Amino acid sequence: MAIIRWKKNDMYDPWSELSRLQTEINDLFDIDRFPTTSGLFDRPVSPAIDVIENPDNYKVISELPGIELKDIDVSITSNVLTIKGEKKEDKEEKKGKYYRKESLSGGFQRTLSLPTSVESEKVQAELKNGILTITLPKKEEAKPKQITVNIMEEGR
Repeated sequence: MAIIRWKKNDMYDPWSELSRLQTEINDLFDIDRFPTTSGLFDRPVSPAIDVIENPDNYKVISELPGIELKDIDVSITSNVLTIKGEKKEDKEEKKGKYYRKESLSGGFQRTLSLPTSVESEKVQAELKNGILTITLPKKEEAKPKQITVNIMEEGR
């Protein structure tokens, strides 16, 4: 019989925080990559986000089930996108005793450093069916350009 060390998932782990900080510092010097999706004040229970790059824009998609529009705040300051909100706990009385409760409640915050190629004045956000979609348009100079190549024949 093997003994396996059990680690509680919600325990504070200072080594993982140092590793995350090192990743953020490395991202500062890696120009070609989209910066990391975790910020200094983000909580480990914050909602997950996906970042997708298209030719004309970036899309940030976050699943926020059960959160109302009035409880979400999306802002951009100094090229940092911040998604803040609060999921309120159901006040409905439950009969019986909880044996397991995995649904989270309380405040959350996600921060994301944006590339300099984002036009922060034209950012749009939409909440539909618990999915928050933030569209970050690229500046014109950052969009890929199609160049036509003419073929020249010799002797003409």
